[in-house]
Amino acid sequence: MKNPPALPLFDSIEFIQQGNSVVNQYITALSLGDIPDAGLVLEHASDWLFEQKHSENNYKAYRSEVTTFLHWCFDEACISPTQVLRKDMSRYVDYCLNPPQALIGYFNVPQFKLDKLRGERVPNELWRPFVGKKKLGQIQPYTLSDNALKTKIAILSSFYSYLMSEEFCERNPAQIWLNHSRFSVNKQFVRQSDDDENTLAFTQLQWSYVMSTVTKLAQDTPEVHERSLFLISLIYSCYLRISDVSARVGYSPVMGQFRQNLQSGIWSFHIPQSKGGKKRSVAISKALLAGLVNYRQFLGLSDLPSQNDGHPLFVRHRAAGRGREVGVINANLGIRQIRDDIQFIIDTAADNAQADGFDFDAQQMRKLTAHNIRHTGITHDININGRPLSHVQADAGHESIDTTSKYLHTTQVERHESAFNKPLDHLHVLD
Repeated sequence: MKNPPALPLFDSIEFIQQGNSVVNQYITALSLGDIPDAGLVLEHASDWLFEQKHSENNYKAYRSEVTTFLHWCFDEACISPTQVLRKDMSRYVDYCLNPPQALIGYFNVPQFKLDKLRGERVPNELWRPFVGKKKLGQIQPYTLSDNALKTKIAILSSFYSYLMSEEFCERNPAQIWLNHSRFSVNKQFVRQSDDDENTLAFTQLQWSYVMSTVTKLAQDTPEVHERSLFLISLIYSCYLRISDVSARVGYSPVMGQFRQNLQSGIWSFHIPQSKGGKKRSVAISKALLAGLVNYRQFLGLSDLPSQNDGHPLFVRHRAAGRGREVGVINANLGIRQIRDDIQFIIDTAADNAQADGFDFDAQQMRKLTAHNIRHTGITHDININGRPLSHVQADAGHESIDTTSKYLHTTQVERHESAFNKPLDHLHVLD
């Protein structure tokens, strides 16, 4: 079966979560080559597209644009979307205005089709990312209207906003390009509102409800929630992204990533590949080390792992129902399962807070998701635990300390409280 010159990556909405063997092989090859985070990119893009499941038209439009953009990134520019700058976005715009003739089709066809011999869905060899026009049977020069171009970049800006919310990248090159393009009326960024700031992290009270809730669940139903307790503790303590602790193409986290420094005796969690192909090690606290011991004891393992311990970090409760690990229980959880499990804990904690009369806190908590736990760990370490910014920057994997500095009193509540309690005369307070 021949593949099209530009490979479609995302099947129709009813099949997108099933994965595709042809696409997986392509992504694996990229991950082993010039784009080590290609598997992560595919996971994030799939999750973003799946959120459009309630609007078929939106799904199709978003899928078309992100597929074309990822083709350009992977096959033409040979870079990760996390590396794209404004100048690269300009190159992509030029590419869309004058695409290769081999990538222009003249009628709409499905991106995937069923191969009856193989019994699986495969890329449609007739599909092309650009659609041209014919008039009286004659091919017309390819054109892209200003409105169509603005739509393309606006969709990519939405995609990058999602990636930034997941802390997979730190800039939105599509929006930056728009802000400096002929389409922009106001070329200034819109400042984050206080409401946006409030969604960055849990307050101390809210986080206390999350931890007390998951601890109680672990006590009541350890067979289900011992895993949840250590998962949330690890993400919070080490500022991890969900992708750091979940299985994907080319990466499956194991216990051996916990390692002891022989000189200091301190344990750390090693992340061999995070966003942009970066790696880092994050020293862990005594409290988290105790949590690791408890979790491993529950799993029937030795108290602490060796460096070559290949036991999966977070194992499934039930055997996988599909994919390469169908029927396997002792295998790592994927991004969606981990995100769903954490969301259950957050929602339950919000219910508990509301039952105790904290209605406003509960309302805020229900707006937060798994990736906000990373924000919370960073915020609390800087503002409550007093860790140096440079230490937090290294552990968080931030490229710039300016990014880390944004977490200084990042919530409106904490900022207002610190202002309310400051004296006019520090020496007078001592009298």
